[in-house]
Amino acid sequence: MPRTQKMARNPNGAGNIRKITQTRNGKEYTYWQARYTAGFDPGTGKQIQRSITGKSQKEVSQKLKLLTTELDQGTYTEPCKMTLAQWLDIWTDEYLAHVKPRTKDSYKTTVKTHLKPGLGALKLEDIKAEDLQKFINGLIERPADQPVLTAKTVRNINGVLHRALQQAQELGYIRVNPDNACKLPKVVRKEIKPLDDEAIKDFVRVCQGHRFEGIYIVTLFTGLREGEVLGLTWDCVDFRRGMITINKQLQRERRGGGEYHFLPTKSGKTRYLTPAPYVMDVLKKQQERQNGWKQEAGKAWSNPSRLVFTNELGGYLSAQTVYLHFKKLAAEIDCPDARFHDLRHSYAVTALRSGDDIKTVQENLGHHTAAFTLDVYAHVTAQMKTESANRMQNFISSIM
Repeated sequence: MPRTQKMARNPNGAGNIRKITQTRNGKEYTYWQARYTAGFDPGTGKQIQRSITGKSQKEVSQKLKLLTTELDQGTYTEPCKMTLAQWLDIWTDEYLAHVKPRTKDSYKTTVKTHLKPGLGALKLEDIKAEDLQKFINGLIERPADQPVLTAKTVRNINGVLHRALQQAQELGYIRVNPDNACKLPKVVRKEIKPLDDEAIKDFVRVCQGHRFEGIYIVTLFTGLREGEVLGLTWDCVDFRRGMITINKQLQRERRGGGEYHFLPTKSGKTRYLTPAPYVMDVLKKQQERQNGWKQEAGKAWSNPSRLVFTNELGGYLSAQTVYLHFKKLAAEIDCPDARFHDLRHSYAVTALRSGDDIKTVQENLGHHTAAFTLDVYAHVTAQMKTESANRMQNFISSIM
């Protein structure tokens, strides 16, 4: 491959830049190149030489000035030749040990399904905000033959990408996280649909005698999350003081055999509930029922974690099974669209309407802040203000 070089002086005196001409398949190509010292090899002490290229002398000169400044200021980072796909593999294997198993599975699925096919071939150091924005726009404006993704799903996909790139930046593989400049679709919060008073009354009725009665009733009148109620253990139930301690949740891996794990609560904090005596009576009834199962099962009984809610042999309960039975009961009371999580919403709305202050409800639900609780249940507080105004009007009318 014939190549000729012509030395050209940098117009600003920053060093020499070479003009290189190559012939490939009979066609002549010309580009400009400059070399710089990126540091010294700690083993041999020799200079580490790097080169930069460009279509014009001016382009290479500008790149060289930038690199020289970074070297002088100590902000220079070595060029990274990895593709995004290669980095995503490293990131998911080495940097997700701290996340919950189900979250890790979700991240890996997102990487495999969306990030690698859409962006994986790009070199990590060459990724620009425009590349990512085009990818995001493609998730929003999908072809007619592909399923529509909600704004929340798009933001979740981008969230995985953002975390991976942020880790790459912290390791010095890239100078900045290009995802910082991207615009994401806004998520419109879905209207919550708690059970009203009549539906709650009907639901309690149809639950009576059901194998999962305790789970549904405790959730309805405490607002526990699904993983929290399924992970409740007897050492966290204090019948003497009428208290429940919520310090963990039960999750099942979606891969690798579907093993169960106890994990911290969503907020990472322990909370203490003082539920209605009726709830403690339901738990006592569950304890008696479980003792009966234990006697019948004999040596087949196994509940080493002392779970409150188990199957007849002391084993874990499948969240999917609990959910499907809930849907059947919800259909019986003409609420076929109700979700298990709506029991939690029903508790919150009932508590607020009953006069509980927002701070108490927030702590019982395990929300990070009272402001978040207010935001989620704003329509309830608005209704409470109207009811308060009506009560004040009735008082005024009574004294005028």
